[in-house]
Amino acid sequence: MNYEFFIAKRIIGSKAYKSSISAPIIKIGIAAIAVGMVVMMVAIATGIGLQQKIRDKVVAFNGHVNITYYDSNNSQESVFPISKNQEFYPEFKSVEGISHIQVVATKFGVIRTETDFEGAILKGVGADYNWSYFKDFLVEGKLPDYNGKRNEEVLISKYLANRLQFKLGDKFQMIFKKEDPNKLPNIITYTITGIYNSGFQDFDATYLIGDIRHLQRINKWKEDEIGGFEVFINDYSELQRKGIEIYQNTPSTLNTQTIADKYYSILEWIKIFDKNIYGIIGIMILVAGINMITALLVLILERTQMIGVLKALGSNNFSIRKLFIYNASYLIFLGLLWGNILGLGLLFAQKYFKLIELPVETYYVTEAPVFISLGYIVALNIGTLMLCLLMLLVPSYIITKISPVKAIRFE
Repeated sequence: MNYEFFIAKRIIGSKAYKSSISAPIIKIGIAAIAVGMVVMMVAIATGIGLQQKIRDKVVAFNGHVNITYYDSNNSQESVFPISKNQEFYPEFKSVEGISHIQVVATKFGVIRTETDFEGAILKGVGADYNWSYFKDFLVEGKLPDYNGKRNEEVLISKYLANRLQFKLGDKFQMIFKKEDPNKLPNIITYTITGIYNSGFQDFDATYLIGDIRHLQRINKWKEDEIGGFEVFINDYSELQRKGIEIYQNTPSTLNTQTIADKYYSILEWIKIFDKNIYGIIGIMILVAGINMITALLVLILERTQMIGVLKALGSNNFSIRKLFIYNASYLIFLGLLWGNILGLGLLFAQKYFKLIELPVETYYVTEAPVFISLGYIVALNIGTLMLCLLMLLVPSYIITKISPVKAIRFE
């Protein structure tokens, strides 16, 4: 029989233990671990959730990697066309981990109404466009359908619709300037079939989604000429490596750019969340460990006579230290249990009821997104338990300094 575990169990279950002098300190230690666990879970869930949400919005408008004509043009408008008859389209077989590739083109235009006007970029897409991201952004109407004949259906942002007082089903004119300033501009009358809201105002204020065939006609491009390709990959963590592979497997006349390069400041900004998460985890584990050290020292002090008796009966220092580590482990488990219950309760409440809102101008999202995964929850529990137990090994060393004779006489 593991007699250390047996004695620890009896001590924990005794009424004297629950009403002892150390009881309030023990409760504080348990509460510290529970609160620390809640704070760590919330920090990880919201930090990772915010990173993924912002990253997904950037990907929705750009893909993971852009392939365009190789030139020095820094404009968001497609100036030089490229042929879509490439070896890597419609399937990028030469590079593994590519989930989708689609053709796009962009052109600046002015939306005109009877009382107002607004500059915007029409993003032309085709039948191969990946609408999965915009399904989540859609707030009214339906997504445009470009599988059949060329049409004037357009997807507009809620931001632009509010500024121009548009409603679902409204028609408006968009004016596109020709390269020759002496010629009249092209005017297309679009119909709003859907309104989206990504929460990313920089994009919402800029882009409308329309049929790429209109831009081909305006630019006098051939049917197989497009502005560029957007490539989607399966694993974002491999973005840089896949970006290099895609560059190596495209013609020298084409240029490739990952979203990490194109939107460097935004994606570098969200990386700061990782440092915040690590800092919070470190502080919370340190606070919980210090509280458990205090609780263990009080337990040792309160059980000094028992330590003396056990030593007199032949128990060695290692066995007695193990007894108190068992006792402390129970307290840590109790704190972790309550921490998990409260932490998961808060996270699921935020996920389904959107309790905490965020300023969209600063965080690009309307509410605090949460990422819940069994992996990091298990790792957090195991890591907290192991680190707290390691921190308890030092104060438990005091037991080796206790003399049996003096301990038995201790009042």
